Amino acid sequence: MRVEIWSDIACPWCYVGKARFDKALRAFAHRDDVEVVHRSFELDPGRAKGDIEPVITMLTRKYGMSGAQAEAGEENLGAQAAAEGLPYRTRGRDHGSTFDMHRLLHFAREQGRQEELLDLLYRANFAEERSVFDDDERLVELAGEAGLDTEAARTVLADPEAYAAEVRDDEREAAQLGARGVPFFVLDRTYGVSGAQPVEVFAQALTQAWGERTPVRLIEGGEAEACGPDGCAVPQS
Repeated sequence: MRVEIWSDIACPWCYVGKARFDKALRAFAHRDDVEVVHRSFELDPGRAKGDIEPVITMLTRKYGMSGAQAEAGEENLGAQAAAEGLPYRTRGRDHGSTFDMHRLLHFAREQGRQEELLDLLYRANFAEERSVFDDDERLVELAGEAGLDTEAARTVLADPEAYAAEVRDDEREAAQLGARGVPFFVLDRTYGVSGAQPVEVFAQALTQAWGERTPVRLIEGGEAEACGPDGCAVPQS
């Protein structure tokens, strides 16, 4: 079974939602038969790479909150994250474009290190003081921590077209599937789960999707030649 997760590194509910989903998956009896694929979704797709501002400033500008409301929201998110065992800095974080991070995550997926890099990007953005938005070398360091070749990662970041089409394809597909926000979980292209749901909801979704998988139905026909583990049948004249 495949689970696809659309998310953004700048999305705090994606950070919390991933932790909750991971808990449900670890407890799922068929977890070893579940493939998890992380897809790209930018909350701020039009933002230029160098356009960086404090999170509190962004919240007040974008959502019309007062400074006090924005700070209270961050405190609530910090408490939600702490309940899942996640560190979260409620003050002093910044906000910027995540496009390059998504490109790097597609590169990491090809190398089988996507999950590791995503976890490191979340931690760096939400829990660490050093910004992930203003220095490509920070992203290169995180790529190295995830087990990726740092020179290859640096090359990806230096080429703005590298994996750009893959990011845009993910975002286009999210729109086609009806995702209006993230996190957005799609199980076997049959069930969708929106938001950072409780662990119990993810557990129920996994169980239901697994139980309703459609087996392959064979079309009955006459005998025909085929190849198998023992080789290929050769018609005798």
